[in-house]
Amino acid sequence: MAKDKNHSSKNQNHKNHQNGIKKPRRQRYASLAGVNQKFLRNRRRSVRNDPNIKRNRALEKRVQAFKARASS
Repeated sequence: MAKDKNHSSKNQNHKNHQNGIKKPRRQRYASLAGVNQKFLRNRRRSVRNDPNIKRNRALEKRVQAFKARASS
């Protein structure tokens, strides 16, 4: 006579929720490995020459220098 039952999910739902079901953590910056090289090269050069990005970086440097002076 063949077996009728091959699987049971008894208690599995409770075990899964004991420590909570968490979303996977997302990285701040996704990896660019495997991305089109032509796109990456163009992106690198556009970032390097974009005046808005340069202005923001300069502003961030000034803010950090000000914070360092204020804390010491």
